[in-house]
Amino acid sequence: MKRKLLSWISAVIGFAILGAGIYTYQVYASVSETLSKVSQPLKRDALSKQSEDMKQGAPISILLMGADPREGERGRSDSLMLVTLNRTKQSMKIVSIPRDTYTEIVGRGVKDKINHAYAFGGVDATVATVEKFLNVPVQYYIEVNMEGFQDIVNAVGGVDVNNDMDFKLAGIHFAKGPIHLNGEEALVYSRMRKLDPRGDFGRQMRQRQVIQSVIKNGKNTEILSSYEAILGAIQKNVKTNLTQDEMFKIQQNYKETRNNIEEIEVKGEGKMMGDTWYYFVPDEVRQELSKKLREQLELPVQ
Repeated sequence: MKRKLLSWISAVIGFAILGAGIYTYQVYASVSETLSKVSQPLKRDALSKQSEDMKQGAPISILLMGADPREGERGRSDSLMLVTLNRTKQSMKIVSIPRDTYTEIVGRGVKDKINHAYAFGGVDATVATVEKFLNVPVQYYIEVNMEGFQDIVNAVGGVDVNNDMDFKLAGIHFAKGPIHLNGEEALVYSRMRKLDPRGDFGRQMRQRQVIQSVIKNGKNTEILSSYEAILGAIQKNVKTNLTQDEMFKIQQNYKETRNNIEEIEVKGEGKMMGDTWYYFVPDEVRQELSKKLREQLELPVQ
């Protein structure tokens, strides 16, 4: 059940980093300490000049990953969301990649579920595999542990959503209409799928509601009073190759992109192959998606 939630938890915390207005002088030292502890560069980062692109306001891409680490093993990236930010167009596009997507695992020479890349080679292998699948560069990543979700929602004061159907799950009643949710309630609210005739589509809608509310609450000046809780949750549950300066640049130069967000669904079909369930994405769908993302990143369309 937890794995199904990871498809959006990374976005919740990732957007808290991108959107929260906590970067003020009075908390600068605390932010600096936290960001130094969550820093984990990719192996290729030493050769990269992507910081210069950000300084010039060029479009950027960030892979948000929900990690499910297990004792004694690396675990899997059971959530993958590629976020592209275009400062000129003031637009943000979010692509949720199904965890069971059948694709080539870079560095292994085999095809498998895309989330298995993490088990094979960690963040580096996952980034490379997503790049090949979508045919776009991935400059940055934010990896989030499952346990960080409730802390972030609570730290921003909970979330407000407009629930379009009355239901009860895990002993919690969710009335139809505007409701306020704490971290635990938001987790359950976004978990529900079987009671919704729309299935995954209904669940994804609730997930987007929670994400949007976190973004909205993160922009409020009142959030300064909770910055220690936010930083604590980030420090415990987040890893990223974004530097402190790059995060500040995103807050300063790309903040308007969150006012024009497009959620993109990767269309495909789930079915069994042998004894394993996979999600197959037709080549024409993948190519059209790649074209859309390359245009967003202002890259030549191939």
